[in-house]
Amino acid sequence: MAEPSFLAAVRESYDTVAADYVERVPPPAELDPLSRGMLAGFAELVRTAGLGPVADLGCGPGRLTAHLAGLGVSAFGVDLSPKMIGLARLAYPELRFSEGSMTALETRGGELGGILAWYSTHHTPPQWLPTVFAEFHRTLAPGGYLLWGDYVGDERLQPTQGYGRPVSYESYLLPSDRMAGLLEQAGLVVTARLEQEPGGRVKRPHVCLLARKPERA
Repeated sequence: MAEPSFLAAVRESYDTVAADYVERVPPPAELDPLSRGMLAGFAELVRTAGLGPVADLGCGPGRLTAHLAGLGVSAFGVDLSPKMIGLARLAYPELRFSEGSMTALETRGGELGGILAWYSTHHTPPQWLPTVFAEFHRTLAPGGYLLWGDYVGDERLQPTQGYGRPVSYESYLLPSDRMAGLLEQAGLVVTARLEQEPGGRVKRPHVCLLARKPERA
C-alpha cells in the first residue's frame, strides 16, 4: 500500500523542528498534575494486567517513553520522524525506538499491553482515524489499555510555523465525543475521560481518554 500523502508533510516538518521541540516542550515532570495522574494510572493498569509492553506512538524525542519506563512499565517508542528517533536513541540508549506510522504498525496482533497516543493523532486527517484506531485495536492484547490525549475542538489548522521553524503539516481538532465515538467504533471501550479547559501553557481545551480492548468471552 502506498504511504498516505499527509505522512510526508508530518515527517518532514518534525525532522525540521526536532531540536527546537526538545528545547521548547516541557518534560513530563512539568505536565499539569491531572495529566501526570492519568499517565500514572495508565501505567499502573498496564503493569498490573501484565499483558505486554506499551507502545508510545508518536513518541517524539522519547521523554514519555522514558517516563513510562520510570513508572515500571516495559515501553518502546515509535515515530515518523527519523530525527526525532535519533534524539530519542541518543537520550535513552537503554530503550527501543523505531521509525513507523500509526496507519500501519509493524507490530503483531495482540502483542501490546498498552498504547500511549499522547498529542500524536491531531495531524491525522479525520478520514484516516478509523484506520489508525483499527491498528490500535489489532495490536492490543485482549484486556489491553489505550491512553489517548490531545487537543479537542472543531477546527482545521494550517500553520506555517511551528517551534520557530517552517512546517507544512496540518492539524485537525475534533470534539471529544467524536473521538470517543471513533474509538468505540474501532472496538475499544472508553472507561474514563478527563476534560480540561485552557490554562497555563495550554491554550486550547484538551482531553484524555482511557480505553480498553474487551477481553475474550
